[in-house]
Amino acid sequence: MANGSLFGRHRICAVVAAPTAREAWRQVRRALKFTRTIELRLDWLKNRSQQNLLLFSLRSLRPPATFIATYRRRSAGGRFSGTVIAQLALLDSAIHAGCRWCDLEVESLPGMPAEFEERLRRRGKWILSWHNFRAPQSKESLLSRTRALESSRQKWGFAAAKIAMHCDTLADSLRVLRLARGKRNVIAVPMGGAATPARILALREGSALAYAPVETATATGQVSLENMKNLYRADRLDRHTRVYGVVGNPIGHSLSPILHNAGFHVRHVNAVYLPFQVKNLRDFLNAIGPLGIRGFSVTLPHKEGILRHLDDCDPLAATIGAVNTVVMRNGGKRYGYNTDYVGVLRALERRMPIRGSRVLIFGAGGAARAVAFALESGGATVAVHARRSGQAKKLARAVHGEAVPRASVQREFFDAIVNATPVGMHPHENQSPLGAGELNCRLVFDLIYRPRETKLLKLAARRGIETISGIEMFLAQGIAQWEIWMGERAPEKEMRAAVLQALRREETESLKQ
Repeated sequence: MANGSLFGRHRICAVVAAPTAREAWRQVRRALKFTRTIELRLDWLKNRSQQNLLLFSLRSLRPPATFIATYRRRSAGGRFSGTVIAQLALLDSAIHAGCRWCDLEVESLPGMPAEFEERLRRRGKWILSWHNFRAPQSKESLLSRTRALESSRQKWGFAAAKIAMHCDTLADSLRVLRLARGKRNVIAVPMGGAATPARILALREGSALAYAPVETATATGQVSLENMKNLYRADRLDRHTRVYGVVGNPIGHSLSPILHNAGFHVRHVNAVYLPFQVKNLRDFLNAIGPLGIRGFSVTLPHKEGILRHLDDCDPLAATIGAVNTVVMRNGGKRYGYNTDYVGVLRALERRMPIRGSRVLIFGAGGAARAVAFALESGGATVAVHARRSGQAKKLARAVHGEAVPRASVQREFFDAIVNATPVGMHPHENQSPLGAGELNCRLVFDLIYRPRETKLLKLAARRGIETISGIEMFLAQGIAQWEIWMGERAPEKEMRAAVLQALRREETESLKQ
């Protein structure tokens, strides 16, 4: 597909957006490490002087790159509020400076001078773009808009058309991607948090470009240039690529893409693992076939709800009542497992004798259920506390344990306390589900792995209590997932190293801020 592309091999387009020419130029140099196609968001520069400085700098660039000059108007989601004449004048200057392409929104066509048409056809290549940042368009409305855009593209002699639409669901995203199939001059851009997987798969689906910011996001749902290129390898995906992913809401905190994609890369597997922000499970399930999804992880809040949508389930997962792993079998049948169970046992067995211990679980959701059944199988006495006392009692009965009220937590002693709630998860690192005075135990295990050291674990450490980070459970359950999907031993060492490296880098960046 790359051979017939308007942009050659470099179809990931780095987006440079900064207030000064110096910052923008720094982003250009960084972008060149990943791609040779770069969009310059001239409307982000704070004045004409900075715009001229950046364009002048392009003349000295080596090696050469394909630059797309964009001077986006406010009506199309940009920052420029002047006239169409001023917009066209700057884009003309960009062509003189060496930009091979210019992006002009369809809203500017009515104000375009007649004499500019000949200049448009004669110099540079042009993208005619349409952006919808509001509610998603229906199928019929989107097709009507696309036909009108194509008619204008042909009339004015634009080389390519770009359709960017806000998407609330995967179904919306698929509608946008289908517009590019079989067409070399269409750029399809699904926008919004739910559209992130579609952005990564856009090139595979036929889009002429996929946009990724060097540093500053210019639209919701964008994936950083580094991740687009190195983590997801978006420009190497093809119709034979097996798709896996994690389903949850929220999902931005997940390290699962780093874990699983590292495994695929080490073993040279033509597969990719994507983050799916899913509010409605039915929306995701309907996208399994069109996207070629072969398996997926399940996290909050869908671990219990997914059971209703499975064709079959591992007996242990059925007993737990929660599934975190699904594999597609026999013509698309969905089969569920629970590898959280494995993760809990492996993390705890290394640090304490489970048999005969008394363990408090804080929470009663899908993750808590896996912990409870793992502890019961290991011979522990289980106590459960949850915000909803009814759920706590139900889980306690299922594992022959006891439900305890909050007041008892401070009075009683436990061998271990396990946090199975999302309290304290990124970006709410300053929260803790329990106070220091409630940590009457020998060990605290927090299932949250981002951040690696939660506020709960810090409180425990200050009191001299042994701690276990959720990263241990995360790694164990994720590696078990990978082996279920691939049917072979996972490259555990390399997968672990990739995740720990990402966490260390994140912690270093956090300290700098």
